[in-house]
Amino acid sequence: MPSIKSLILQGEGVRLDFKKTITSTEKIAKSLVAFANNKGGKLLIGVADDGTIKGVKSEEEEKYMILTSAHQFCRPAIEPGFEEIYVDDKLVLVVNIPESDTKPHYALDDQKKWWAYIRIDDKSVLASKIIVEVLKNDHRDKGVLISYSDNEKKLLEYLEEQGQITLKGLSKLLRCSYRKAQKILVNLILTNVIRTHTSEKEEYFTAVK
Repeated sequence: MPSIKSLILQGEGVRLDFKKTITSTEKIAKSLVAFANNKGGKLLIGVADDGTIKGVKSEEEEKYMILTSAHQFCRPAIEPGFEEIYVDDKLVLVVNIPESDTKPHYALDDQKKWWAYIRIDDKSVLASKIIVEVLKNDHRDKGVLISYSDNEKKLLEYLEEQGQITLKGLSKLLRCSYRKAQKILVNLILTNVIRTHTSEKEEYFTAVK
């Protein structure tokens, strides 16, 4: 593992998150779930958002909060690993969250609802229905052969000309229900023909070049 200082210099990202301290089991569940649903990641506890090393006062307390969150506020439960590293006499707790093979994971919010999250850049973002379907099917055999119907052909021709499309746009283009359009998108994402792009405002799809 790179040194903590070099990790901190990389800044927060898809696989790295800083927390000065754990204040809420619900909030930390979002980060744990987002990492498990992606490619895994590390939480550095005792590091402020700007990368300043503050250190943790009680690693036992922080570990207890994280394990409570991982076991009670994440479904299925997540098993994080811990490392304790001293940097300039300050203790940083490194929490390793592996990529899960039981995706999708959901986090419990303060309204007692379960939501799936994924990691986009340095944020844990709510996963759309399409992303959840992809996560559910992603571990299945990648060698699925897909026979293109007129719908798929129409979508790929559209992407060739226009570059991108939304779920609403596809439903309009094919004059079909959102559900059917969603199914077409999920199959094409799983076979690596198109890719999904999610921002906090919208989700759109492009062809894989």
